[in-house]
Amino acid sequence: MKLTSIGAVGLMGGSILAREANLTFPGSKSSVPGISSFNMSGYSAPKLDEVRIGFIGLGMRGPGAVKRMSLIEGVSIKGLCDLREESVLKSKALLEGTKHNPDLYSGSAYAWKEMVDRDDIDLIYIATPWDWHTPMAVYAMEAGKHVAVEVPASKTIDEAWELVETSERTKKHCMMLENCCYDFFELLTLNMARQNYFGDIIHGEGAYIHNLLDLNFDKEEGYQGMWRLEENATRNGNLYPTHGLGPICQIMNINRGDRMDYLNSLSSADFDMQKRAKQRAGTDPFFSDYANKNFRGNMNTTLIKTKMGRSIMVQHDVSSPRPYSRIHMVSGTKAFAQKWPTPGKVAVNDIWLTEKEMAGIEEKYTPELVKKVGNLAKKIGGHGGMDFIMDWRLIDCLRNGLPLDQDVYDAALWSSVGTLSEQSVANRSNSVDVPDFTRGNWKSNKPVDIGLQGAGNTSVNYK
Repeated sequence: MKLTSIGAVGLMGGSILAREANLTFPGSKSSVPGISSFNMSGYSAPKLDEVRIGFIGLGMRGPGAVKRMSLIEGVSIKGLCDLREESVLKSKALLEGTKHNPDLYSGSAYAWKEMVDRDDIDLIYIATPWDWHTPMAVYAMEAGKHVAVEVPASKTIDEAWELVETSERTKKHCMMLENCCYDFFELLTLNMARQNYFGDIIHGEGAYIHNLLDLNFDKEEGYQGMWRLEENATRNGNLYPTHGLGPICQIMNINRGDRMDYLNSLSSADFDMQKRAKQRAGTDPFFSDYANKNFRGNMNTTLIKTKMGRSIMVQHDVSSPRPYSRIHMVSGTKAFAQKWPTPGKVAVNDIWLTEKEMAGIEEKYTPELVKKVGNLAKKIGGHGGMDFIMDWRLIDCLRNGLPLDQDVYDAALWSSVGTLSEQSVANRSNSVDVPDFTRGNWKSNKPVDIGLQGAGNTSVNYK
């Protein structure tokens, strides 16, 4: 997804270290389990009657979040920050006619620190390029703020551990904004799994298949500073695993009764990106350096085995001319479900349910969360409504002092698959152990509860 404009200014040294850490095997934190200082799974932070928010990154993802949050009861938007002043002003204009009058921050790659250091902000919402996610999230938690950070939350295993250790030490939430966990069919199948409709879950599949080739090479409308093209030119693996992985992990109770054990990852050759770079370099010298770079393969396929014997496949392809798909497939001992690229459907005993039967499934298994705000979310929008469900749920949980649906261990684990896939690809697809970011607590952590007990009382100002 196209993120924002706070750019690759600064953090140059951090980026180099991050790339080096991607291929560091012995002695990395992934092999040192340690002891958890505090278990953030199921943690209930003190209630916040008013959730005061500061936004960092106002390119493509940020403005939509600002608008959605402005409609939710109990939210006060205190600050807007982006490298570019025009981006901040555009987001400020979205708040005209509302009660929100945020202070504005721009003009420096580190202007966000001034906002984060304020005493009157509870939540920092981060929608910046990937290099900034962990540094900003860690700084915000150290400053006493809860964090909501766009995907992926980290780029290296060391960064993932830094998020975990900071969240545990500060007792501040660090939720990755994995909006696909809040799509309607994904929530439906999660509730079905909770009620044992599928029986024992055997296998799951997810993906991010989205043709972004043109956008990656677009200097005007693409990614600020060509940061995403740079990611594709310097890393080879599943760079964006969380959209397909998150919903499957929740269904399988990963980090909450099961955990990832090891993975194997294979990338195809690159058939498109270097070719495009050479074509662009023929008419624009800007792309000359990219013409000789070895881009990641078009398709990456990563296979994951869990401790309880389940299997997961997650794919990544953002350069092939294919229809958009996240796959979302759930296979159990009693039933099967799949959505992408076709509409969601369910099969029992190898036979697809009829439209009438599917209507009955939706009536019976649509979770309370969707019944509460689903229709409203479709009207407000944001990837069909799932963005609004995610934001509303986050605020409702914070206001009622309830655990969040996604915690720091989910953010660290789902993001780490990107790094681990690179390691496997670089080693002829041999298996790589997956760190246990819960440090043993997965055995007793309770599954995600998507019910509305003790919650659901946050209204929305939308007509």
